[in-house]
Amino acid sequence: MRHRKKVRKLGVTSSHRRAMLANLVTSLLEHGQIKTTTTKAKALKIWTDRLVALAKRGDLHSRRLVATTVRNKVVLRKLFDEIVPKLEGNSGGSCRIIHLGHRLGDGASVSLVRLLTYTEEKKEKKKTKAKKTAKKKAPEAKASKKKEEAPETETEERADEERSEEKE
Repeated sequence: MRHRKKVRKLGVTSSHRRAMLANLVTSLLEHGQIKTTTTKAKALKIWTDRLVALAKRGDLHSRRLVATTVRNKVVLRKLFDEIVPKLEGNSGGSCRIIHLGHRLGDGASVSLVRLLTYTEEKKEKKKTKAKKTAKKKAPEAKASKKKEEAPETETEERADEERSEEKE
């Protein structure tokens, strides 16, 4: 019986487990979501919640404690500057586990671990993409009207596009 055994051993040594979970946390914070086995996802959720709680304190000591796990400076800066402000209202639970099913090769249960801020990031990206496509469509509409005066080579076409972007 596994009474009073809190640590998920994951079938590896303690040093391997610590390194593996530190790498998983770093990848999760960097990309916003990752796909892994369900048992690793459950262990990862505990580590992520602990690091986000430390980061919410925001002082130098907590930054150094988080830096012992998240060794990538860019990801560490992203955690403190972008992720934590979005999670300020939440009292706990910074990530979500979504079960995807079983892996074909070995039948392991696979899950998607997603930060709660990931959906907001995705919406912001969609908004900026929509604005960019709207800007691209406007010159295309002008270009369709001027099809009669179409340039003969690709370099002339690129030069025309650059000129139209500079005007806007």
